[in-house]
Amino acid sequence: MSAVRTGTGRSRYLVGAICIIICTVMLLPLLMSVLASLKPTVEAAASPPTYLPHRFSFDSYERLWTYQQGLPAYLANSFGTALLAIGLTLLLTVPAAYALARFPIPGKEVIFVVLLLALIIPYQALLTPMFLMFAKMGLTNSLLGLAILHTAIQLPFSLYILRNSFNAVPPELEEAAIVDGATSFQALRWIFIPSTVPAIVTVALFSFIMSWNEFLGALVLMSRSSKFTLPLILATSRTETSLGGTDWGMLQAGITISIIPCVLVYLLLQRYYVSGLMSGAVK
Repeated sequence: MSAVRTGTGRSRYLVGAICIIICTVMLLPLLMSVLASLKPTVEAAASPPTYLPHRFSFDSYERLWTYQQGLPAYLANSFGTALLAIGLTLLLTVPAAYALARFPIPGKEVIFVVLLLALIIPYQALLTPMFLMFAKMGLTNSLLGLAILHTAIQLPFSLYILRNSFNAVPPELEEAAIVDGATSFQALRWIFIPSTVPAIVTVALFSFIMSWNEFLGALVLMSRSSKFTLPLILATSRTETSLGGTDWGMLQAGITISIIPCVLVYLLLQRYYVSGLMSGAVK
């Protein structure tokens, strides 16, 4: 018995050591970015680089704050696009997933598989036709157009998560609601949505992170600097030095700021995120 306990204790310590190593490997680059953003301009561009700043300076954040239209404008563009993408994704996928999960639609499994096939097509291959279509509709240089693009990217995965979550709801709840006179919309509103809150939050979280970090679609659709999102303005700020080199301090300051909303949203919604993934993946 003591040998078994000793083996279990050693395994626990080994697992703990492996977790610490993994966390260190993943967090160290983030820490280096934060430290680089706090270096003076000359030290941030020094070669060979210094790992720890000799003194702390907020010069990089000050330059980024007033860069072109100003950092608040680009943060507002990114937040606006992400919120629009979340709203459009939920507006489309919640009723679609409910219909595919609960309604006797002929060939609905084939329809579901066809919709999921969009996951194997790189969205970069669709950017040119989508740009031409959006140009005719006047949706270029528009946060709404960019949000629609992000929604199209996110739809297949969101539909997969929500459809499996609606399938996991016990049918007795729906039958009881129908016996009490509830319509399909009322069953969705009062039975299915409250029962699948973790999956819905997971879809919203993925939509936010994807829209917040997406670069290529924004680069194709946006040509006015006033409409740029944060990833775009960070790309343009790379060469804003007097000699055309990279302003590493301002770039790392932008990266640090862009990380904060994703980390906060994930930490606030972590318990919903984990349970939502499990309910969507396990049927």
